Amino acid sequence: MSQSNGREAGRGPGQERHRGAVTLRRGAIPSSTADQRLLDSRGRGDWKTKDAWRALRILAEFVEGFDTLADVPSAVSVFGSARSAPDSAECQLAEQLGGALARAGYAVITGGGPGVMEAANRGASEAGGLSVGLGIELPFEQGINDWVDLAIDFRYFFARKTMFVKYAQAFVVLPGGFGTMDELFEALTLVQTGKVTRFPVVLMGVAYWQGLLDWLRDTMAATGKIGPVDLDLICLTDDVNEAVRYIVASEAALSAEQEAVREEAVARTGADQQAAAVQARDHD
Repeated sequence: MSQSNGREAGRGPGQERHRGAVTLRRGAIPSSTADQRLLDSRGRGDWKTKDAWRALRILAEFVEGFDTLADVPSAVSVFGSARSAPDSAECQLAEQLGGALARAGYAVITGGGPGVMEAANRGASEAGGLSVGLGIELPFEQGINDWVDLAIDFRYFFARKTMFVKYAQAFVVLPGGFGTMDELFEALTLVQTGKVTRFPVVLMGVAYWQGLLDWLRDTMAATGKIGPVDLDLICLTDDVNEAVRYIVASEAALSAEQEAVREEAVARTGADQQAAAVQARDHD
């Protein structure tokens, strides 16, 4: 598996930065990111003069994301470390997963970077599926990998996170660092609080994640910080086929539930109309 970011040889991390539609190189690269400037409370003096304009830029990112991704077919967001070596176990697993998801009819959405993300994008692309990358402006940015068919570069993490959830039917999380953990727990929180309709979350890499799940069960759940049922929100496996079956089955179960609700609503409406007609005849 090759690891490439499409730039000329000799350009290391940090020598090129994407900021929305803008590409910055060398001396044009600022010392901070858009997110950092937005969230820096020490910049209070700029709040009245700059934040209103930032709001328009933020809105533009949502519009661009919604417009670009609206026609993407059913998709799965895949997360994992940008630091994983191409020949690592997690990258090999991610590439197999990307291919299996594509063959099951899903597009694959990643953060568009190297490591696990590139592997998942490659697997999907080589299997004939749609490979999507949602990049982000970072001080140590790696750029969009060459296996992405459809890419968007974001300035703001929160706009990008919305796209990961809105246009995916499931999350698959492979070994990763803080960013991967952030996406994992955000997804679990959205499902637990009912902010998203039931959303399959699959952890791949049993040896990597087992300690975390043990802590969630033996410490967090044991002390009542989460309920035992919350642990059922996670599927842990090393089997690519099992992961895909779990996602497909979850989507089918949700579709069946929604159809049952629709049929119940139609039946209730019909019964109400019939009762109203009988009542009207009785009054006549």
